[in-house]
Amino acid sequence: MKKRQFLRYMGNAAMATPLLPFSLESIPKTNSPYPDKDSEAFWERIRKDYKLKPDYINLESGYYNIIPTPILEKYTQHIQHVNYEGSYYMRTVQWDNKKKAAARVAELVNCSEKGLIITRNTTESLDTIIGGYPWEKGDEAIFAVQDYGAMQVHFHQMEDRYGIVCKKVSLPNHPESDEEIVSLYESQITPKTRLLMICHMVNVTGQILPVRKICDMAHSHGVEVMVDGAHCVGHIKVDLVQLDCDYYGSSLHKWLCAPLGAGMLYVAERNIPKIWPLLAEHEKDKTKIRRLNHTGTHPVHTDLTINDSVDYLEMIGLERKENRMRFLQRYWSDQLRDVENVVINTPIEPHRSCGIANVGLTNIKPSEMAKTLLDEFNVWTVAIDFENVHGCRITPNVFTTTEELDQFVDAIKTMAKRV
Repeated sequence: MKKRQFLRYMGNAAMATPLLPFSLESIPKTNSPYPDKDSEAFWERIRKDYKLKPDYINLESGYYNIIPTPILEKYTQHIQHVNYEGSYYMRTVQWDNKKKAAARVAELVNCSEKGLIITRNTTESLDTIIGGYPWEKGDEAIFAVQDYGAMQVHFHQMEDRYGIVCKKVSLPNHPESDEEIVSLYESQITPKTRLLMICHMVNVTGQILPVRKICDMAHSHGVEVMVDGAHCVGHIKVDLVQLDCDYYGSSLHKWLCAPLGAGMLYVAERNIPKIWPLLAEHEKDKTKIRRLNHTGTHPVHTDLTINDSVDYLEMIGLERKENRMRFLQRYWSDQLRDVENVVINTPIEPHRSCGIANVGLTNIKPSEMAKTLLDEFNVWTVAIDFENVHGCRITPNVFTTTEELDQFVDAIKTMAKRV
């Protein structure tokens, strides 16, 4: 194709979505998450960016965040562009563009771009560390029974393969203090302990753990810490310098609203050389994190859209989003904490949770609770029923209204009265 034709093609594609840089110039600028004229006008405008299925109230954003239409349209443009250039794109700029996306995420979470790579999801990120760790027979790993199952399974595979010892703790749903959590993990540490896995935000309850305090404790014993931050990037402030962990993984298709198949892995630079790659890469320099990042024919248009997702987050403002998410969670959970037969499985202290919480009913099993919410009250959520967590995980989003949460609260109160 001639240059003039190419420019015309790209010009038409750009005109299709004149939405970047994202802006809400007509909406009052407010940082308040609470209902008032200005803040509600802002969030009503944000809601318009989402195409929502009218059949139910979606309170299950934790698994996969619906992509706002402006980002979705940019994603479509990237698909068209990559398809238009074909192997030319794949053989020339795909790696540079992926590196730029990684640098953007590194800036968001405050770490060196030398220590961060784009992956497919949190599981791939953390399993890269678990499977690539230089284990020796008798080494110990510690994690919680409430941690995500895929990583627990991989630890047990290392147990079968290398003879490591897996030790587990059980997190209280309502800890009395940070020190209680820190001491819980410390009680399992011995001279043979090598790696501790913790959640930044527990996926089944939304509880936020005192990551820095746990890291300081573990490091004082010579133990490294790997953090599951699946629900944190794009949800709450993540500052990897401040957290001082050794490894951190997150899924960008959750609260950052990137397309499915986008995640990140951070590895402290000092630790990069000792981790074996999950898949072999051509990079031979053991100090380069790219050696851990062979993704083959990965959908590269997803990588490109990460930049758009960060743009959209910055348009909203991370602090404003975090405050709104915490407000929405407390809006419904505070109304239900003292209701008979209702159990809130998430701490009440504001700093111990944000947008995610878990509610159970003593008179209804979680699976039946979730089914009733959908079938009778048109509320979509997910049942959690293991260890000390029995209820439904409730994950509203920036598009959720207080009116929708009122319907959910009324539903729970109605169900709580049933024999």
